[in-house]
Amino acid sequence: MSQKTIQTNSSVNLWTEQSGKGEPVLLISGANASAFMWPGAFVRMIVDQGYRVVRYDHRDTGRSDRMDFQKNPYSVADLCDDAVAVLDGLNIEKAHVVGLSLGGTIGQVLALDHPHRLISLTVMMTAALDVDFAANWMAAMKGKATQGDLPGPVPEVVTAFKAPLADRSAEIARRVEQWRILSSPRMPFDSDDYAAREAADIDHSGSIPAPFAHAMAQPIPLERGLELKTSGVPTLVIQAADDPLNPPPHGRHIADLFGNAILVEMDGLGHALPRSHFAEILSTFVRHWKDAATGNLTPAAATHPAPSP
Repeated sequence: MSQKTIQTNSSVNLWTEQSGKGEPVLLISGANASAFMWPGAFVRMIVDQGYRVVRYDHRDTGRSDRMDFQKNPYSVADLCDDAVAVLDGLNIEKAHVVGLSLGGTIGQVLALDHPHRLISLTVMMTAALDVDFAANWMAAMKGKATQGDLPGPVPEVVTAFKAPLADRSAEIARRVEQWRILSSPRMPFDSDDYAAREAADIDHSGSIPAPFAHAMAQPIPLERGLELKTSGVPTLVIQAADDPLNPPPHGRHIADLFGNAILVEMDGLGHALPRSHFAEILSTFVRHWKDAATGNLTPAAATHPAPSP
């Protein structure tokens, strides 16, 4: 395992970590989340499959630069450029890109603007580029219906989110409760595991309050969603059956926009990465990576429901 600080073209320093050898895998975290959104135990499982795994802290998270957003505002497109800077800084020509939540948004943009840098793309627990997630979030907060045919976040989940706390123990408890709310209600919730993850994240970051600047970042123009059909990147879409932020059929919508994507729906999964699903998620990843690397791809937009754990 090695750590390296990468400087982007806009002089933002990004903390990166890479482990293992083999085809590169770039893990992209969700909004306001550091690299540690991808648990170390899960990273080690990928490494054991023979891959070189890279995770990194978004700007304004972890050990990457903290920005004064009012003086230096940025966009989600800038976060996409950060991902490319990580690949460049680690001398990675092409990688399997995996994005969760906002990371999935970034992955979609990479597939459009930098397809030559992707061996494959996997997006999970995310919305398509043509979905106005911010508007859906605000509608949920007000108890209103979303525009269009796709469901918005579950209102009870959105309104349950609390502001960060300065006390370490209280902040860890707040984050654990947030993960409980985001997790599938049909599966046992391992509060001790999530508490350990959040303690590790705070130790890594060196600060207790969670960042929130990504919520202010200018979004990707909605019309870019229609461009996804032009992407030739082998794409896997994982729909969490119990995702309270991007419920089904958001995954189907993404797969349809790509046209050539594989859709997998996982039972008992919410908007989180529970240890109980590590093996199932990894096997789905690896199958896609191997098929993408060899060109042995499943027909377009096929659905393969994963077995319940």
